[in-house]
Amino acid sequence: MIRIRDPIHGSIIISPAELAVIDHRVFQRLRGVKQLGFTDMAFPGATHTRYAHSLGAMEVATRMFDALFPVDRGLLPPATRQRFRQMVRLALLLHDVGHPPASHASEAAMPLRAALGLPCFTAAEQAQRATHEDYTLKLLLHSALADILNGRFVDDGVTPEHIGHLVAGRFPDRAEAFVVGGVDYFPLLTQLVSGEMDADRMDYLQRDSFFAGVSYGKFDQSWLLENLSFEVVADRALMALSHRAVFAFEDFLLSRYHMFVSVYYHYIPVGFDTMLLRFYAEAPEDFTLPADAEAYAASDDVALWSALRRSTNVWAQRIAQRQAFRRLLETHVEPARVDIDALSLRLDEAGIEHFVSLDRGVLSKYYGRGIADRPIYVVNRDLNEVRPIDEYSRIYERYAQPTKLIRIYCRPDQIEAGRKVLGGVVPAA
Repeated sequence: MIRIRDPIHGSIIISPAELAVIDHRVFQRLRGVKQLGFTDMAFPGATHTRYAHSLGAMEVATRMFDALFPVDRGLLPPATRQRFRQMVRLALLLHDVGHPPASHASEAAMPLRAALGLPCFTAAEQAQRATHEDYTLKLLLHSALADILNGRFVDDGVTPEHIGHLVAGRFPDRAEAFVVGGVDYFPLLTQLVSGEMDADRMDYLQRDSFFAGVSYGKFDQSWLLENLSFEVVADRALMALSHRAVFAFEDFLLSRYHMFVSVYYHYIPVGFDTMLLRFYAEAPEDFTLPADAEAYAASDDVALWSALRRSTNVWAQRIAQRQAFRRLLETHVEPARVDIDALSLRLDEAGIEHFVSLDRGVLSKYYGRGIADRPIYVVNRDLNEVRPIDEYSRIYERYAQPTKLIRIYCRPDQIEAGRKVLGGVVPAA
């Protein structure tokens, strides 16, 4: 076994077979993709990579799995437990392998799904733009990484399709592999990959807050894992928590919410993301993400920054020279006290070059959707009670309305003129 030292989780133990995956160039590409895109423009320490995050997410997933299925309780046959455990580890290790440079904004440079040649989409879906999740499936199935997975994990009964199904739920022909003794464990295992309290979030909240130098993303992971279990409902295994850990779960949700409104949606990286989208819209030929799996393995932050420096597009040059547009106005009051469209029109009429950004901070992207399909249950053994967590906790009701972050940015040399145009709406700096 090999140990990797991590500043968040301590020692991460990996097997020789997993090391072959980690050492592959498809995974090594993530060393060149920053986890938080342009966030280091505002938080200089936030230069950590998706490579480190993926290792950390695998470690958290392993701890969650071991909490759900302790060896001494014999909840699964030993061979099945090892197969599920290996699937989960690989799913979290590889869940972000398709992420483009500069994080989510660069999905605008991706081709249509049809170009990826994946058979798991409908005709309507094939006509839509690809996402980083689609590229993850592409790399799992159609790159040389698939050969490593097929060769190294055959004895565990793990294939690239199994991993892809856990990550994206796109391979129903593999569904039987998750059924044991009449119980479908797929809902539970996929909750570890993508859900209301998944290993991905548990790692990135702690990692991002550590490197950004903020305290918002901290929560009581050990207490959540100590109180983690599962319930079988209608022959489906689903995540459960003891009622004693509900407050810790609420704190976890709030940690994510506060990280979004304070760090991920900070006005500086949001401004750069918007400028990058303008570049992709105006000069699509200057940087595109290839549909070929092996060519995609060379697409990282260095490739994007090289393209930005070469491009003659004004937005590319502004990003490359770090000439950010200045924040002219920001509001997150509901209902909005200013008419953004009217203010934008006034700026247009005055010849002030500007753009508007709108971000929505939400407590949960799964509430009302994924929670209904894959709920987390709250268990109170004293009262012999099992209830879905959104019925037990009132936090979803309290944060039902999203926080809207509306900003107007303008060209740096026009900031004073912009303030004059907006008059008393914008206080002087």
